[in-house]
Amino acid sequence: MGDWKTTDGLPRRRRHRALSPLREHLRDTFWFAPTAALLLVFVVWSAATAADDAILTALRDAGDEDAVSDLLGIAEDAKTVVTTISAAMMTFIGVVFSISLVAVQMAAGQFSPRVVRIFVRSRITKATFAVFLATFVQSLLVLTSYDSQRDPALVASIPLVQSVLTLILVGLSVVLFVMYVNSTLRLMRVAHVVDLITREALRVVASMPLDVSAEEPVGTSAGAGASPGPGPGPDLGPETARIAHHGRAGVLRDVDIARLVRMARQNGVVLRLVPRIGDFVVPGTPVFAVHGGPATKGLRALSFQVSVGAERTFHQDLGLGLRQLSDIALRALSPAVNDPTTAVQAVDRIVQFLSSVAQRPLGALLHRDRRGTVRLVQPVPGWTELVDLAFTEIRGCAVSSPQVTRRLLAGLDDLLGAVPEDRRAPLVRHRTLLTQAVERTVPEAADRAFALHPDRQGIG
Repeated sequence: MGDWKTTDGLPRRRRHRALSPLREHLRDTFWFAPTAALLLVFVVWSAATAADDAILTALRDAGDEDAVSDLLGIAEDAKTVVTTISAAMMTFIGVVFSISLVAVQMAAGQFSPRVVRIFVRSRITKATFAVFLATFVQSLLVLTSYDSQRDPALVASIPLVQSVLTLILVGLSVVLFVMYVNSTLRLMRVAHVVDLITREALRVVASMPLDVSAEEPVGTSAGAGASPGPGPGPDLGPETARIAHHGRAGVLRDVDIARLVRMARQNGVVLRLVPRIGDFVVPGTPVFAVHGGPATKGLRALSFQVSVGAERTFHQDLGLGLRQLSDIALRALSPAVNDPTTAVQAVDRIVQFLSSVAQRPLGALLHRDRRGTVRLVQPVPGWTELVDLAFTEIRGCAVSSPQVTRRLLAGLDDLLGAVPEDRRAPLVRHRTLLTQAVERTVPEAADRAFALHPDRQGIG
C-alpha cells in the first residue's frame, strides 16, 4: 500500500494494516510456526500419498510389474533410513533445544531478561523447530504407509515419493541446524544483541506518522505521556465520554490503529488514547477519551481494540528500545558484572537512537482517515522523557567508570550538535549533572580530568 496524501496536500505515512497487530502478536509466540508446520506436513503427506498411488496405478495399468518390483525394492531400502530418522529426530530435538535454552539463560543473566524475547521472535529458531517436528511427523506417517505385502501384484502402497520428501526434510533440517547454531551463538554476543534491539527500536521510529502534535492535545493530561512543545496541538473538540478497560490487568502492548480510525470515522468522533503504550492498566482504567461527538453504541467495543499482556512489545512502543539498552548498560555497570565495555556498546546505540529522533516532532501521534481528518491521537514519549530514560540511570552508575563517563560526554556532545536549539536543555542538564558527580566522587584532579574528557570509544 503506497503513501497517501491528506486534503492539505502534505504527504503522510502508509496506513496501518488491519492484520499488523495480529502479526506482531503471533511473532511473540512460539507455538504458531510449529503448529502451522505440522498442519502443512499432513497436507503435503496427503499429496505425496496420492502421487504414490497414481504412480502405482499407472504402472499396473501399463502391465509393467518389473517396474513395480524395482520401486518396491527402492522403497524397502529407504525404509531403513526413514526408521532411523523417526527414532533419532525427537532425541535430537530435545538435546539441541535443551542446550540452546541454557545458552539463552546465560545471555539473559549477562545482559537482561528482556533478551529472551529476541530468542522467541527469532524466525530461524521457529523455522528450525518447525522443520524438525515436521520431519519427525513425516517419518512416522511414511512408516504407516508401508505395505506388509512383498508381491508386486498384491502390494497396495509404495511410499516412494513420501520417502523422498522425508529425505528432503532431513537435508533441510541439517541446513537449518547449522543456521540455528550460528544464530544462537550470536545471541551470546553483546554487539549482536544491542544491534537487534536498536534495529527494532528504529523500526518503531520509521513506522511513526510524520504528522505529530508538538504539544498535548486539547483535553489531555500530563499523565497521558505527551510532552509540551512549541507548536499548537489539534483541536479535538470537547471530551464527551471515556471508555474504560474491562479486560485483565497488564501492560498495554498496542492498539489496533486501523480499526480505531475506521470506528472513529464511522461515528464522526476523534479518539484519544489515554494511557501510553507500555503503561500498566487495570480494569476500570480509562483507555480512550471520545471527543467531538456523543458516545454512541458503536464505541462500546473500543476496549476490545487494545492488547494487554504480561510484557511490553516493540510494535508501537517508542521507549522500549531505550529501556532495554539502559538495562543492559546498568547490568554491565553493576559490581557483580563490572563490564564497562558492554555499557559503552549500549551507550553507542542509545546515542544512535536519540540521533534518529533528534529532528522528529514528538508528543502525540495523529492518525488520520483517508480524507485526512484526525481520528486517533496516540501519546508517545517526548524528547525530554526519552533523554531522561536514556541517561539518568546510566549516569548515576557510571561515575566510578571513566570509560563510560568519557563515552557519555562524547555522546552528549554529539547530540548537542545534532538537535535543534530548543532540545538542548535536557542534554545540557545531564552533561552538567555528570560533570558534577565526577567532580564530587573522584578525588584526584588528574583522574577527574581524564574521566571528563569526551571519547567516543571510552578508553579506546
